[in-house]
Amino acid sequence: MTVNPDYLVLFFTTTSGASGDQLGSDEKEIVQLVWQVVDLATKKAGQVNELLVKPDHIELSEECQEVSGLTEEALTEAEPLEEAIEQLNQRLCAEVDTGAGSTFYLCTDGQLHIRQVLHPEASSKNILLPECFFSFFDLRKEFKKKFPSEGELKDLNLQVMADYLNVVVDSSLHAFTAHMVQQMSEIVLALVSEPVSCMYVYSSKMERVDDNTVIRARGLPWQSSDQDIARFFRGLNIAKGGAALCLNAQGRRNGEALVRFESEEHRDLALQRHKHHMGTRYIEVYKATGEDFLKIAGGTSNEVAKFLSRENQVIVRMRGLPFTATIEQVLQFFSPACPVTDDSEGILFVRFPDGRPTGDAFVLFSCEEHAQNALKKHKDILGKRYIELFKSTAAEVQQVLNRYSSAPLIPVAPSPILSVVPPPTFMPPTAAVTGVRDCVRLRGLPYDATIQDILVFLGEYTADIKPHGVHMVLNLQGRPSGDAFIQMRSADRAFLAAQHCHKRSMKERYVEVFACSAQEMNIVLMGGTLNRSGLSPPPCKLRRLSPPSYTFPHGTAVLPSAAIYPSQFLLSPRPLAPTTTFYPASNPLYMNYTTYYPR
Repeated sequence: MTVNPDYLVLFFTTTSGASGDQLGSDEKEIVQLVWQVVDLATKKAGQVNELLVKPDHIELSEECQEVSGLTEEALTEAEPLEEAIEQLNQRLCAEVDTGAGSTFYLCTDGQLHIRQVLHPEASSKNILLPECFFSFFDLRKEFKKKFPSEGELKDLNLQVMADYLNVVVDSSLHAFTAHMVQQMSEIVLALVSEPVSCMYVYSSKMERVDDNTVIRARGLPWQSSDQDIARFFRGLNIAKGGAALCLNAQGRRNGEALVRFESEEHRDLALQRHKHHMGTRYIEVYKATGEDFLKIAGGTSNEVAKFLSRENQVIVRMRGLPFTATIEQVLQFFSPACPVTDDSEGILFVRFPDGRPTGDAFVLFSCEEHAQNALKKHKDILGKRYIELFKSTAAEVQQVLNRYSSAPLIPVAPSPILSVVPPPTFMPPTAAVTGVRDCVRLRGLPYDATIQDILVFLGEYTADIKPHGVHMVLNLQGRPSGDAFIQMRSADRAFLAAQHCHKRSMKERYVEVFACSAQEMNIVLMGGTLNRSGLSPPPCKLRRLSPPSYTFPHGTAVLPSAAIYPSQFLLSPRPLAPTTTFYPASNPLYMNYTTYYPR
């Protein structure tokens, strides 16, 4: 977009916490707003202005006090952020005389002041920002466009730009923040020898899915919607349709979401919000891939594509419909307070591949008001059933349809189903008798630990691991539990590994290492527990079928020859055939572990 503003407003913020490249990464509140107006026509700069802001919690870090020179006593008399923003806007409009048709745009040193500081805090405090804070110039990008050979964008800062342009500002005449704004002013005046032509606009546009633009957010409240995700990442450009809430095997939201941004730069800024808060919960933010996003948000159904082709619609999900429910009954259920968009065309029933209804449906509403009226009918009766209503997204529509189609929902990792062979014996026959402790148990692993981390941790003992001998134990939600079992080539090497590696550190956590037998390992991998009080077998609903002690029958050792992954999307688990083991034939067998090659 080409623009020719009359004025540039050089804008700088200070928080009560970190500064520099870490500004905004700690969720600390704004305590200072500094700005200076530059007249691009006359190439003159006005005076430097400052507003102190009173935070909800007046507690300044040492870095903040050292850099800004502010004191907690000075902030007690300041105005809160909402009044400070209003005062700033009024003073700007008066100084540039917007009533006479003059235009101005903000200019910042990088993205952090607007995207990582001002927008997130304003969103959390329900402050409506003036229009001028939704479009701004990035001084570093403007410099890079004019001098493309001058280093990488991520390495630029005010001092680097000032040195390149031979700009000198006497720091002894200004406080630190005022000096920074004054330095920005001199750089701008050096750059505006030609008209500014490119503006960085706070907007969205559709781009191809790139691995470097996608993140995974974990720990979301169950009732969160795509609007809540957009609010959490306020200040960053989420691509159109770029918020995809993930569902579990039962079709319910699992607290995770894949989010696609317009650029890698915005993705990197989103990663800095790792463990920032949504309400009272902190949200974990990790890198993801474009393939991950497409597996959740993508689809191939023409019916779904037609349903989602209507823009600016609000989607509501219906769950628990009678299997005999018709379009007319759904329309009547919502009328007259909340009319459905395009009547029957705005309703999508979810069906099994053979055409049987699943009890789910999605409904379109033309505006937020109609959708909110519809949600008030949550748990109202249709036929003889109460209906659950939730605000939904296009990605959720795709996931639910994918889940009930002939192909299973794409899992996080390849999910071959473990063949159930009676009896399932996973250890050498001698281990059941002698109890040879030729395995090693790791306890207290970091949750993000990988197989490679374990191999590095074991060091010289890695060479003694059997093929397919690393077993990561997962919890009921399919996430790492912090435990792992390693099958070693001999009991002696297992004993030495436990002696030498016990309480070594991995990623700032010490890991406990114990020698154990294959029998103990198998019990845990089959769902039992192993602790100081001894072994507990996997849970069984029918107690009378549980033997007094957990033993494995003699038989040929069976070790899986390929990687086994827990299938999170197994809708109808295969039952065990009747065997001599204590599992009843009517109970499904779920495996809660994964095996990998050790090298």
